[in-house]
Amino acid sequence: MSEQKRTPSVLEWAGGPQALERLTTAFYDHVLKDPLLAPVFAGMDSEHPQHVALWLAEVFGGPDAPRHYTEERGGHPHMARQHLGRGITEEQRRRWVALLLDAADEVGLPTDPEFRAVFVYYIEWGSRMALVYSGENPPPIDAADVPRWSWNQTPPWIPSS
Repeated sequence: MSEQKRTPSVLEWAGGPQALERLTTAFYDHVLKDPLLAPVFAGMDSEHPQHVALWLAEVFGGPDAPRHYTEERGGHPHMARQHLGRGITEEQRRRWVALLLDAADEVGLPTDPEFRAVFVYYIEWGSRMALVYSGENPPPIDAADVPRWSWNQTPPWIPSS
């Protein structure tokens, strides 16, 4: 009988929670120096990079991964609440994505097409959700759980009618 290998979660493939902490630390160092994004993050809590790393670990950890962000920070409602009323622009969203992808290269996240496709897909989706929550008519903040992103699988977003 052959032994089936378990496919690692996206989090495991990325290098674990430590890799995401390196990512968010490098990323927010760049954000705070960026003229377009620094005003959005003025007054950012010094632990913000670690909180975002917890969020990403929950997102990419797979269905059975610990829910540390949910337990410690309040899950999706807390994340959504952080974006309410911020009026994030498309230009800011694009810069955010570009700097995050640059930071991924800088800290050595995997560059294989499969990982980067899943990573970029989530970053694009998540940053567009930040636009939605920061806009004039955001959806209810308690309408969703932390999304769980995996290989060949993404959660559907159903726009309100």
